[in-house]
Amino acid sequence: MKILALEFSSAKRSVAVAEVAVESDSANCEVMEEGGRETKAFAMIERALSQAKIEREQIECVAVGLGPGSYNGIRVAIAIAQGWQLATEVKVVGISSVECLAEEAQAKGIRGRAHVVVDAQRNEIYWATYELTNQECRSLQPLRLATPETVREDFTQGDLILGPEVKKWFAEGRVLHPRGARLAMMAGKSSSFIAAEKLEPIYLRETTFIKAPKSRIVL
Repeated sequence: MKILALEFSSAKRSVAVAEVAVESDSANCEVMEEGGRETKAFAMIERALSQAKIEREQIECVAVGLGPGSYNGIRVAIAIAQGWQLATEVKVVGISSVECLAEEAQAKGIRGRAHVVVDAQRNEIYWATYELTNQECRSLQPLRLATPETVREDFTQGDLILGPEVKKWFAEGRVLHPRGARLAMMAGKSSSFIAAEKLEPIYLRETTFIKAPKSRIVL
């Protein structure tokens, strides 16, 4: 299956194109950009397709990193997936960027109890805990909101801590980003395809709306 993977949840954004088989564990091509608020998404996609020598029409699945992370980046990726499915009826799959990051850590040979943290703003972080072994990446604690102090209190000797902005709170942490190439590999093993219109960013807080005051007529 030919997969286009979009991972825009962190400051190191990436697009990967992969022709994934069950026994495969690598992407054909990955294009990355870092820094700046504006994502050159379509330019990255064109470069990745060109380098992989795959035409747009050949893409069979679009995989999206759903975060948590950069709300704008994730929304851009979702919008692209929705447009792609509308135009070509490709399969679409949404995958947690935190799970993608944990799988990336396991693939890099990181082993043990690992805390994955992502900036949630408001003096909080998104936090999930995994056990990384030679055979698997196993979830120990699901994604939740916490303070850095709460995460620190849960540490035991030998624990690792990983994340895109981990150094903001934990000097001993290892900086690691979710990658499009890993996202493509995960999508290739997934059967959880959905209608692109149902994709939503992972955001653990309740959405609140503030009602605008009534307009005033000034004479």
